[in-house]
Amino acid sequence: MLLMLGFCQNPKPTTQNTSHFNHLSEFEKSIIVNKGTEAPFSGEYDKHDEDGLYHCKACMSPLFRSADKFNSNCGWPSFDDEIDGAIKRKTDYSAGVVRTEIMCSNCSGHLGHVFEGELLTDKNLRHCVNSISLEFKPSIFN
Repeated sequence: MLLMLGFCQNPKPTTQNTSHFNHLSEFEKSIIVNKGTEAPFSGEYDKHDEDGLYHCKACMSPLFRSADKFNSNCGWPSFDDEIDGAIKRKTDYSAGVVRTEIMCSNCSGHLGHVFEGELLTDKNLRHCVNSISLEFKPSIFN
Protein backbone atom coordinates (compact mmCIF):
# COMPACT_ATOMS: atom_id res chain seq x y z
CA MET A 1 0.00 0.00 0.00
CA LEU A 2 2.77 2.46 0.84
CA LEU A 3 4.41 1.92 -2.54
CA MET A 4 1.17 2.82 -4.32
CA LEU A 5 0.89 6.05 -2.33
CA GLY A 6 4.41 7.11 -3.27
CA PHE A 7 6.03 6.82 0.16
CA CYS A 8 8.94 4.80 -1.22
CA GLN A 9 11.74 6.51 -3.02
CA ASN A 10 12.03 6.20 -6.78
CA PRO A 11 15.19 4.13 -7.43
CA LYS A 12 16.19 6.29 -10.37
CA PRO A 13 16.79 9.99 -9.60
CA THR A 14 14.86 12.29 -11.91
CA THR A 15 16.42 15.59 -10.87
CA GLN A 16 19.76 16.84 -12.15
CA ASN A 17 22.66 15.84 -9.91
CA THR A 18 24.06 19.24 -8.94
CA SER A 19 25.88 20.71 -5.98
CA HIS A 20 22.52 21.90 -4.60
CA PHE A 21 21.88 18.36 -3.35
CA ASN A 22 25.30 17.47 -1.88
CA HIS A 23 24.48 18.72 1.65
CA LEU A 24 21.18 16.83 1.91
CA SER A 25 20.73 13.75 4.10
CA GLU A 26 19.76 10.47 2.45
CA PHE A 27 16.16 10.93 3.63
CA GLU A 28 16.05 14.48 2.23
CA LYS A 29 17.42 13.19 -1.09
CA SER A 30 14.75 10.46 -1.16
CA ILE A 31 12.10 13.21 -1.18
CA ILE A 32 13.77 16.14 -2.98
CA VAL A 33 15.84 14.28 -5.62
CA ASN A 34 13.96 10.99 -5.98
CA LYS A 35 10.48 12.54 -5.74
CA GLY A 36 9.30 10.67 -2.66
CA THR A 37 6.67 11.71 -0.14
CA GLU A 38 7.08 12.05 3.60
CA ALA A 39 4.40 10.48 5.78
CA PRO A 40 1.37 12.72 6.40
CA PHE A 41 1.32 14.71 9.67
CA SER A 42 5.03 13.93 10.24
CA GLY A 43 6.67 17.12 8.93
CA GLU A 44 7.76 20.01 11.11
CA TYR A 45 5.91 22.64 9.03
CA ASP A 46 2.46 21.01 8.84
CA LYS A 47 1.08 23.07 11.77
CA HIS A 48 3.78 25.77 11.66
CA ASP A 49 2.43 29.35 11.82
CA GLU A 50 5.33 31.82 12.23
CA ASP A 51 5.71 34.86 9.95
CA GLY A 52 8.42 34.53 7.34
CA LEU A 53 9.40 32.77 4.13
CA TYR A 54 9.69 29.11 3.20
CA HIS A 55 12.75 28.37 1.06
CA CYS A 56 13.86 25.37 -0.97
CA LYS A 57 15.96 23.18 1.33
CA ALA A 58 18.29 22.25 -1.54
CA CYS A 59 19.16 25.68 -2.97
CA MET A 60 17.57 28.14 -0.49
CA SER A 61 15.49 29.93 -3.15
CA PRO A 62 12.38 31.56 -1.62
CA LEU A 63 9.21 29.65 -2.55
CA PHE A 64 6.26 30.55 -0.31
CA ARG A 65 5.18 33.33 2.08
CA SER A 66 3.73 32.44 5.47
CA ALA A 67 0.77 34.71 4.66
CA ASP A 68 -0.23 32.20 1.95
CA LYS A 69 -0.06 29.15 4.25
CA PHE A 70 -3.33 27.64 5.46
CA ASN A 71 -4.46 24.58 7.39
CA SER A 72 -5.95 22.15 4.87
CA ASN A 73 -5.88 19.20 7.32
CA CYS A 74 -4.19 17.07 4.63
CA GLY A 75 -1.07 16.29 6.68
CA TRP A 76 1.38 18.44 4.71
CA PRO A 77 2.00 22.20 4.65
CA SER A 78 -0.45 23.88 2.28
CA PHE A 79 -0.11 27.21 0.50
CA ASP A 80 -2.64 28.90 -1.78
CA ASP A 81 -0.03 31.00 -3.58
CA GLU A 82 3.65 30.91 -4.48
CA ILE A 83 6.35 33.53 -4.93
CA ASP A 84 6.33 34.64 -8.58
CA GLY A 85 8.64 32.49 -10.70
CA ALA A 86 9.64 30.21 -7.78
CA ILE A 87 7.76 27.07 -8.82
CA LYS A 88 7.65 25.03 -11.99
CA ARG A 89 5.00 22.41 -12.72
CA LYS A 90 5.00 19.05 -14.46
CA THR A 91 2.27 16.49 -15.13
CA ASP A 92 2.81 13.46 -12.88
CA TYR A 93 1.31 10.02 -13.59
CA SER A 94 3.29 8.14 -10.89
CA ALA A 95 0.39 7.45 -8.48
CA GLY A 96 -1.94 5.99 -11.10
CA VAL A 97 -3.82 9.29 -11.40
CA VAL A 98 -2.98 12.55 -13.14
CA ARG A 99 -1.50 15.09 -10.72
CA THR A 100 0.63 18.21 -11.10
CA GLU A 101 4.05 17.99 -9.51
CA ILE A 102 5.65 21.18 -8.21
CA MET A 103 9.40 21.71 -8.23
CA CYS A 104 11.77 24.53 -7.32
CA SER A 105 12.36 26.62 -10.45
CA ASN A 106 16.01 27.12 -9.53
CA CYS A 107 17.22 23.56 -8.81
CA SER A 108 14.27 21.34 -9.87
CA GLY A 109 14.04 19.85 -6.39
CA HIS A 110 10.73 18.03 -5.78
CA LEU A 111 8.38 19.91 -3.45
CA GLY A 112 5.06 18.09 -3.73
CA HIS A 113 1.92 18.63 -5.81
CA VAL A 114 -0.56 21.40 -6.53
CA PHE A 115 -4.32 20.91 -6.62
CA GLU A 116 -7.02 23.20 -8.02
CA GLY A 117 -10.78 23.27 -7.58
CA GLU A 118 -11.01 22.11 -3.97
CA LEU A 119 -12.63 25.38 -2.78
CA LEU A 120 -10.47 25.46 0.39
CA THR A 121 -9.48 29.12 -0.06
CA ASP A 122 -10.61 32.06 -2.17
CA LYS A 123 -7.69 31.40 -4.54
CA ASN A 124 -8.94 27.80 -4.98
CA LEU A 125 -5.39 26.45 -5.04
CA ARG A 126 -3.49 24.11 -2.70
CA HIS A 127 0.26 23.61 -2.98
CA CYS A 128 0.72 20.42 -0.93
CA VAL A 129 4.39 20.47 0.06
CA ASN A 130 6.72 18.06 1.87
CA SER A 131 8.08 19.77 4.99
CA ILE A 132 11.44 18.12 4.34
CA SER A 133 11.69 20.08 1.05
CA LEU A 134 11.44 23.39 2.92
CA GLU A 135 13.63 25.58 5.11
CA PHE A 136 11.80 28.30 7.05
CA LYS A 137 13.33 31.74 7.66
CA PRO A 138 11.42 33.90 10.16
CA SER A 139 10.54 37.49 9.33
CA ILE A 140 13.01 40.00 10.75
CA PHE A 141 10.19 42.55 11.16
CA ASN A 142 8.35 40.84 14.04
